[in-house]
Amino acid sequence: MLLVGVLLVRLVVTDVYQRFVQTAMGPWLLVAGVLLIGLGLVAVVRALRARVPVGGHEDAHEGHHHHGGDRVGWLLLVPVLAVLLAPPPALGSYGVDRSGVTVSAGGRTYGLLAPGGPYPMALREFGERAVDAGGASFAGNPVELTGFVARTDDDGGVRLARFQISCCAADAVAAVVRFYGADGPPPPQDAWLTVVGTFRGVGADGVPEMTAATAVPLDAPVDPYE
Repeated sequence: MLLVGVLLVRLVVTDVYQRFVQTAMGPWLLVAGVLLIGLGLVAVVRALRARVPVGGHEDAHEGHHHHGGDRVGWLLLVPVLAVLLAPPPALGSYGVDRSGVTVSAGGRTYGLLAPGGPYPMALREFGERAVDAGGASFAGNPVELTGFVARTDDDGGVRLARFQISCCAADAVAAVVRFYGADGPPPPQDAWLTVVGTFRGVGADGVPEMTAATAVPLDAPVDPYE
């Protein structure tokens, strides 16, 4: 209990928790971690006070049995220590390649973008606009997308992706956009990019596409989800 509490506090203080759950859950995880640390300390103190020397053959055998159970119980700490010392990364290209690409307008109708831009846009919105009236709402205006490289050679282009979560990483769904035309060598897998370009169409495989003017690398954001 004590170590789980320390784990929760550490994940919140270092912002690593945002790899697993929505940002809004941070304060609640911090409160839960502090409470678990308090309960764990109380349990440790009570356990130390309750320890008494064993005596007699029967008591010694019983004490040996309990000590064996205690040693097995320490194995429960292994996964907690693993996450505490080496937390797993956020979802990336591995998860995208193992999920299908499904794009829909989500029942929404988008208005035309005003002349200008580039307009910062979530990959999910880009996909919804792409299938809403054939992408007419883009009106030829440039947009700015930020995501990670899910595939470096995707039908001659590069697949950009970003996950959306409702609660936690377990319910994550990837939004994917394929872009063409960026200068330079293909970016490495899982590298984060900000891509500026214009809507191109929807590929035969259902992936929305854009023609990129620039693709600028950047550090992975603290909150990797849209």
